[in-house]
Amino acid sequence: MAKQFPALHDQHRAFIEAQHIFFTGSAAADGRVNVSPKGIDSLRVLGPNRIVWRNLTGSGNETAGHLAQVNRITLMWCSFTAQPLILRCYGTARAIHPRDADWAALDGLFAPSPGARQVFDVTVDLVQTSCGYAVPFFEFAGERDVLEKWAENRGPEGITAYWRDKNQSTLDGAPTGIFDDL
Repeated sequence: MAKQFPALHDQHRAFIEAQHIFFTGSAAADGRVNVSPKGIDSLRVLGPNRIVWRNLTGSGNETAGHLAQVNRITLMWCSFTAQPLILRCYGTARAIHPRDADWAALDGLFAPSPGARQVFDVTVDLVQTSCGYAVPFFEFAGERDVLEKWAENRGPEGITAYWRDKNQSTLDGAPTGIFDDL
């Protein structure tokens, strides 16, 4: 049932672009594995082996911390509609922060967001599809605006304070790099 590809094909890209949610997976050599759902308009396929996703401020910053230790990441999409399919992209990634030279270009691929924290530039080295026959049907009802409103209400200083309080280390205490070189 599973098929593997060295790169994304046009039908994979179309499938990804049609999904309303995706999941990220990362882990350091030791400690907890992180799986996180992502939504909103936060992902772009830039080529057959390149995906960027903008990470908004949240309760943790596990992906950045894990990538700083062990550079591996998995992105996953699954269809909750008529076409049963699971698609995973395996690879490596680098975290781009607002202080980095290529921040403006990559963050500029998305609508402005006061909570933008990183853009992850993912290099895909393996694409795998599988059947998705056991994934249930769900209907998309719309995007939540809670996170955007939360970030707007905090403002830039409040977001920075939140990063200092909640986003400098992983659950296992590893640094996330959010304030490196500042």
